Amino acid sequence: MVFDVISVDVDKQLGDFAISASFEGDNGVTALFGPSGSGKTSIVGMIAGLIKPDRGRIAIDGDTVFDSATGIDAPAHRRRIGYVFQDGRLFPHLSVARNLDYGRWMTGLPPDEAQFKHVIELLDIAPLIKRRPGALSGGERQRVALGRALLMKPRLMLLDEPLASLDARRKNEILPYFIRLRDDTRLPMIYVSHDANEVRRLASRVVLLDDGQVAKTGGVELL
Repeated sequence: MVFDVISVDVDKQLGDFAISASFEGDNGVTALFGPSGSGKTSIVGMIAGLIKPDRGRIAIDGDTVFDSATGIDAPAHRRRIGYVFQDGRLFPHLSVARNLDYGRWMTGLPPDEAQFKHVIELLDIAPLIKRRPGALSGGERQRVALGRALLMKPRLMLLDEPLASLDARRKNEILPYFIRLRDDTRLPMIYVSHDANEVRRLASRVVLLDDGQVAKTGGVELL
């Protein structure tokens, strides 16, 4: 059964750039698609709690995490959102194993060896466990960043152009892991991209953005 698990209706003025976006995401992959500078990353920043909207409401799975009318503004670490950035943002001084465990530790969850093992197998990162991020390829770093987000046991994943920094060969290597993640976990995801091929392969719903506004919403046929 498909149902809306995220509802976004926000306004934000960022210097001379105005964002006014309203859309829903289902329990599949919702792509925010548009050219660079269209507001995609700022919108996911508002969903994550890293940027405060000037006005609006954001709800995840029926739980309101931001509402300007009532003063609700849940801090980022209490929104139960896994966030994967474009560059992975791993801690260079920690091993892969400790990077993976950091998200769980930050959210106060107890260790879960079964989940840890499942995530490692899902993303094929067992051979990397003892390495540090500096010894990893770009694709390997993104797989570790995915694992760290999953181990937080999120109710929503935000993927902010996670393949943008990779060359074509690395993209082709890692994209199957995102498809596996989608099919294995069934987690609702917001996937930010300006690559139509990625969106066609991953998304079930598309939100077209242009100059901070939602131009159109629908299926991948919009592309």
